[in-house]
Amino acid sequence: MSDRQGAGASTGVWAVMRPVQGQIRFAMVLAGLAAACALGALAVLAWAVAALLAEPGRWPWLPLGLAAALTVLAFVLRLSAFNQSHYAAFRLETRLRTDLAGHLARVPLGYVQQIGSGALTKVMMDDVKALHVFVADSTPLYARAYVSPVLTFVLLWWLDWRLALVATAVLAVGVAVVSLAMRGSGQMMQRYHAAGENVSKAVVEYVQAMPVVRTFDTGTTTFHRYQRALDAFMDVVLQWYRMAGFSSRLSVAILNPLPTLAVLVWLGGWLISHDTLDAATWLAVLLVGTGMAESLLPLMSLKHLVAKTQMSIHRIQEVMAEPELPEPDMVQAKFPKDASVRFEAVDFRYTADGELVLRDVSFDVPPGSVTALVGPSGAGKTTVARLIPRFWDVSAGRILVGGVDVRQMQPDVLMRHVAFVFQDTFLFADTIANNIRLGAEGATMDEVIAAARAAQAHEFIERLPQGYDTPVGERGVFLSGGQRQRITIARAILQNRPILVLDEATAFADPENEAALVAALSNLMRGKTVLMVAHRLSTIRDADQILVFDQGRLAERGRHGALVAQGGVYARLWNSYEQAQDWALMGARA
Repeated sequence: MSDRQGAGASTGVWAVMRPVQGQIRFAMVLAGLAAACALGALAVLAWAVAALLAEPGRWPWLPLGLAAALTVLAFVLRLSAFNQSHYAAFRLETRLRTDLAGHLARVPLGYVQQIGSGALTKVMMDDVKALHVFVADSTPLYARAYVSPVLTFVLLWWLDWRLALVATAVLAVGVAVVSLAMRGSGQMMQRYHAAGENVSKAVVEYVQAMPVVRTFDTGTTTFHRYQRALDAFMDVVLQWYRMAGFSSRLSVAILNPLPTLAVLVWLGGWLISHDTLDAATWLAVLLVGTGMAESLLPLMSLKHLVAKTQMSIHRIQEVMAEPELPEPDMVQAKFPKDASVRFEAVDFRYTADGELVLRDVSFDVPPGSVTALVGPSGAGKTTVARLIPRFWDVSAGRILVGGVDVRQMQPDVLMRHVAFVFQDTFLFADTIANNIRLGAEGATMDEVIAAARAAQAHEFIERLPQGYDTPVGERGVFLSGGQRQRITIARAILQNRPILVLDEATAFADPENEAALVAALSNLMRGKTVLMVAHRLSTIRDADQILVFDQGRLAERGRHGALVAQGGVYARLWNSYEQAQDWALMGARA
């Protein structure tokens, strides 16, 4: 297990914050010193008042100057504490997002698909942001909330133990009410965040599905789904408010300075009337004692923020604890001898207790040959293709590339030998040139243009307003499906890897650009070992071998003519394909 995984698996809060732990503690020390200086300023002011009472005609310059100095020092220390905590928060935020991104790049792709992009985005953005807020704003307040009451109590006890006990009793009542208000808050907070996430999902679903919404139900069903999520969220909020609303407002009333001040005024006046307390001490207690309650006031919001942060930490740790695909060390790592691919008795299931998706799959792909993977939907074709670059590890058996088990290769070595063109193209929100250059960052502009020409993409790129510098938008939204596909083909041509896996690369081909795509693929496939997942059977008639999958098994293998003559699964697929080509609108009406 890597260091990152070890840190993520630990259950302690500091395990996640360990990279900035020292800076956080330094910020808390500064905040504690600031609280001590602020309290010292109040104590010195009390000394100044006592000096004025003793000698009205003499101005107490020393205590007043000292009070001003302590006030400035308290401000500087508090500002420094928040600066340190914010710097620590930015460092932690950057480190966590970097670690999460790196970790997700090494876990099985099945885990990423199972969790979903929405949940992982929430972890990387919202949950990491929650830690940023906690570290930046809460840690100095925590130091103040604990240091100030303790120091105030010590000073009050030194001034007059009776007034110290009374002030502490008021605070004890306030803390007890706070505890009552926080009763059951952990469970309610979980329900609150779960309900909030359901609202967010419903909103995203409603907005993203707007074309379908307007076409089919004018928003009635989908809007009701959103309304139900919103109603459930409101129910949780109202229940939490009814459960803790009164006690939380009462605690705020008790923990503000006025109740403590009233008690100190009443008791102090009574003690002075009985000549058991001098006026100077009483004034000092009044100045110092009110800050004791004020420093405890943020405790409720801090408790709430801590509970929220712990939930975020738990979700981050869950992601970081997911095991990564094991990698060989540099000494044990091996290099492929050629561009062959071999499956040996491969079984595969997506989860440890899931059903087998592939069963006892064995085949050979010689170097430089073209192999087509066909079969009904859900037969396992795409899974076979994506096991080659180790998007998942096999459950049994092994996969060899160049005679070497893919689990015995370093990931960068494996990926230097395998290129992918997916059915679902993905372009980053960058320029066309940078999307083609992905994975080959050192390529020159001439090499990018040559790859685009080979992919039959140069002409349409040149017609764009900024040519190769044209932004493609998020996920390539500014380009058509066929254009996006040719950009990904140009990317694979530029990478020039010896093994090529095509996952229905002509999926978006229309009559106008199908010829361009076929020409682009011909340039891409030249001299390479090709595995092609195909639904359009006409594109694989000349393949060196056709592997026919059915219900996770390799049912048939051979060339087109022989497989049609067998009258098996492939013959059934071919007959269905030919009937689909003969379909006509008039025939459908009949």
